[in-house]
Amino acid sequence: HNYLQLAIDTCSLDGTLSGPGPFTLFAPTDAAFNALPQGTVTALLSDLPLLTNILLHHVVGDSVMSGMLSNGQVVTTLLGTDVTVTIDTSGIYIDGAQVTLADIIADNGV
Repeated sequence: HNYLQLAIDTCSLDGTLSGPGPFTLFAPTDAAFNALPQGTVTALLSDLPLLTNILLHHVVGDSVMSGMLSNGQVVTTLLGTDVTVTIDTSGIYIDGAQVTLADIIADNGV
């Protein structure tokens, strides 16, 4: 999650996300960042308002374990946008992105 940490640091969200929470972070992997079109990451790092909104779209203001999710569930993010949960035989998806590692407990959430 090197790119994610860089993005969080660039937007100065580390203080917010290390707050009391609870939070659930749908954390994109470096592979997800690398799958973006060439130049996208650099452009995002230069557009702090957009990058901040994208990051806040990946955080829920509650501690949500995977077993608490249901197929078709809609969850509201810190940005105020909704993400949809899909659960099928191949796994759990948040807005179509597969959750590859779930339920990593942190001091202030998941």
